Amino acid sequence: MLSASAFVTFRRCPEQALGRMRGLYPAESRPAFTGNLAHRIFARHLTAGPIPDAGFAAACREEIGAALNPKLSALRLRPRQLDGVIEEVAALYQRFRRLGLEGFSGAEVPLEAVPAEGVTLRGKVDAVFDEGEGGARLTDWKTGSLGDPVPQLGFYALLWALERQDLPGRVEAVSLASGERIEEVPSRAGVQEVAAEAAEAVTRLRRAFASGGHLDRIAGPWCRWCPLLEECEEGRAATALLDA
Repeated sequence: MLSASAFVTFRRCPEQALGRMRGLYPAESRPAFTGNLAHRIFARHLTAGPIPDAGFAAACREEIGAALNPKLSALRLRPRQLDGVIEEVAALYQRFRRLGLEGFSGAEVPLEAVPAEGVTLRGKVDAVFDEGEGGARLTDWKTGSLGDPVPQLGFYALLWALERQDLPGRVEAVSLASGERIEEVPSRAGVQEVAAEAAEAVTRLRRAFASGGHLDRIAGPWCRWCPLLEECEEGRAATALLDA
């Protein structure tokens, strides 16, 4: 199975993606926890309506209890620290509420395709909007900087095309932290290119996993949270430069 996050990780650093395939995941972090909680709040808004200020903290705690308790336990946040997380999510939510949500048709929409025997591609789109003749718009919310969302958006477009037998009208990433937005109109050629990249990722990961071998290591900001950092000379060098 190749997920959207695994595909993005492979493009950044194949060895890190292989590590995830072997069950090595980054330790839980406060930014990641905040982002997960914010996404659940966004989905709650889209499916159940606006959350009143007076009930916002309670809504956050309900979402934590429903799905995020293990992550919260791993972080060992004190009550005051959790209050700080909820305040950060509240700020993101206020920006989210100012977005135009016309045409909304689904939140946290799962997509899955089996393009070849034994190969499953999977992802979950934060929100889908129906733009009429313009087709479907797939939206990915970011709670931090926008970074480079194009590979992930391309993977979502591929999944949509494989599952729905049609290209989405638009794919976009929106940062609730900075207000940045990137959007693309998928093309058949672009989707075919992503399909070829996904096929290569699956092939290389399978071979390395079966043989116990290794793949290329590419250093970058993502090394900070990599579970392979202690054994990766490139990653240690990158983090030392970033911290200098």
